[in-house]
Amino acid sequence: MRTKKSVIVTGDFNVAHQPIDLARPKENYNKTSGYTQVEIDGMSYLLNKGFTDSFRSQHPNKVQYSFWSARFGARAKNLGWRLDYFLVDQNLPFKNTFILDQETGSDHCPIGLEL
Repeated sequence: MRTKKSVIVTGDFNVAHQPIDLARPKENYNKTSGYTQVEIDGMSYLLNKGFTDSFRSQHPNKVQYSFWSARFGARAKNLGWRLDYFLVDQNLPFKNTFILDQETGSDHCPIGLEL
């Protein structure tokens, strides 16, 4: 008997999927790696294949980032990008998803998913 197993894909995808996912979308669109139409379309492709962006589904209007350039004091100014994701099967229920943006020590911060 074959059973269907749920899939969770996580990591630094190096793409901001929507304008809300980066501090300066107009200035970066199709000019900066991580926010080109090709990359946006690639993320849309994954989402259209049955995955859900857990953070955006739970927090549709929340501006919160998981990456800041080490240059120009970007983190102190909160000029960031949301590049780190938990993509979950659309049929997989989850309780909470979050970004721990107060954690320092890297240009990225931890993200979490509670099932």
